[in-house]
Amino acid sequence: MTVERLRAVLIKEFIQMGRDRVTFAMMVMLPVIQLLVFGFAINTEVKHLPTVIFDQSLQQEGRDFVSVLTASEYYDIKYTASNLGDVNEYIDSGKAKVGIVIPPDFSQALKHGHTATIQVIVDASDSMSASSAINTAQIVGLNKSQEILLRRSQGGGMSSKIDIPYDVRIRPWYNPDFITAYYMVPGIMGVVLTMTMVMITSMAIVRERERGTLEQLIVTPLKVYELMLGKIIPYIFVGYVQATLAIIVGILVFDLPMRGSIGLLYGLTTVFIVASLSLGVLISNLAKTQMQAMQMSFFIFMPSVLLSGFMFPREAMPGLFYAMGYLLPLTFYLEIVRGIILKGIGINYLMSQLFALTVFIIAVLTASIMKFQKKIS
Repeated sequence: MTVERLRAVLIKEFIQMGRDRVTFAMMVMLPVIQLLVFGFAINTEVKHLPTVIFDQSLQQEGRDFVSVLTASEYYDIKYTASNLGDVNEYIDSGKAKVGIVIPPDFSQALKHGHTATIQVIVDASDSMSASSAINTAQIVGLNKSQEILLRRSQGGGMSSKIDIPYDVRIRPWYNPDFITAYYMVPGIMGVVLTMTMVMITSMAIVRERERGTLEQLIVTPLKVYELMLGKIIPYIFVGYVQATLAIIVGILVFDLPMRGSIGLLYGLTTVFIVASLSLGVLISNLAKTQMQAMQMSFFIFMPSVLLSGFMFPREAMPGLFYAMGYLLPLTFYLEIVRGIILKGIGINYLMSQLFALTVFIIAVLTASIMKFQKKIS
């Protein structure tokens, strides 16, 4: 009967599903993990921006203004500068997103009823974080001004000429016009490289296994690391082509500035490409079928997009997901590519990112070689 034949097919499919435990686990866990990542990572209200303070007045009025900024939770005072060069250094390196400069005559201006100026320097290469910083600083300045004007009016000290007590002057750096393409296009280059490099190499070894040609490679004089490098090196040139096309389109179509060294950009892009390819090779060693390899690649790709700072500022993420972003090569590459293209910074500011990618490559390739040797034995 039709029902019995259908039941037999259903039983067979459920048995097959139970045997392929990796695929079944990913089908169950993937929606849960993606919901958690989306729910926590997507947050457009950016708080706790790392901030550097250069207070030249060293008076209570300056400290009061800084304390109000800190109380808003949008600014975390991480660094204290002794000169403007230090402020530039912190912002160029990406350690600080905001620099607040209080002039020497700040307190005297307030005491004599004149306008006191505060300079707020904002790293506008991340337009979303910059908008939060700017809006909060302006609101704080307006509220403090209203408090002082109210006290003056109650004390009868108001004159016909009223000076606004606080003048918050915003200095957006790197992307003063807040052009979204300047922020997104370099990030898209990193995302494209991640997607293609990981996905292509994730099927390299498992494809050899399914075709039955892996055994032929094993009996050759090739060492394991030589086989891994052979799977990686050809795609480095593919990555170069993709990166070159992305840069050309960004400059010609989106008028993307290229403020840094193009040679340095290509050099560090090479390291990122190798890191992405290494991750794909590890997936290829873990997967049993090409379908599993594609699923694992997608499992890596979505967190890379959400947790790396490509679309949403990492400062807005909870601590756990912020830390998880450091496990992804794209997080470090976005700091590299945006730093070189938009800020024009050099290798001295990018050594930590280069070190992180190098450690990632060594760790992942070592894990891939060990996994491959275990399968052979």
